[in-house]
Amino acid sequence: MRRAVCPGSYDPVTLGHIDVFERAAKLFDEVVVTVMVNPKKHGLFSIEERMDLITSAVTAIPNVRVDSWQGLLVDYCRENDIVAITKGLRAVSDFDYELQMAQMNHRLSGVETLFMPTNPEYSFLSSSLVKEVATYGGDVSHLLPEVVHTKLLERLAEQR
Repeated sequence: MRRAVCPGSYDPVTLGHIDVFERAAKLFDEVVVTVMVNPKKHGLFSIEERMDLITSAVTAIPNVRVDSWQGLLVDYCRENDIVAITKGLRAVSDFDYELQMAQMNHRLSGVETLFMPTNPEYSFLSSSLVKEVATYGGDVSHLLPEVVHTKLLERLAEQR
């Protein structure tokens, strides 16, 4: 079985992320969407909430599962027999950073990184931008899975 990982913080998961998951799922037997834990960052949603939201958003993609990991991604790949990391690229600035990460990951473990150009419909989209727009009352419903949009509005209302 050929497995790939789609790592990220996913705070929250967007339709741009889902697009990358769907496309990766066509290339691999299993895709593991992995919420990476960074103890120095405190997101809007807990790791468990992010995992639940992603799980709810990918029910139509049978070969995608959701997990979390704290530590080096290459260690996760080794422990889970994962041969590739898949990343969506929105802009040249993404490529500059991701190329360095891909080269380091390959050097450490031999795992390959596959870059997917983002669907132009989502090329401007980021979780932080979605949160910022929603915080000021902007409509982001067309950028998020419905379950995520509902939870985002609830969470923002709790913080007011």
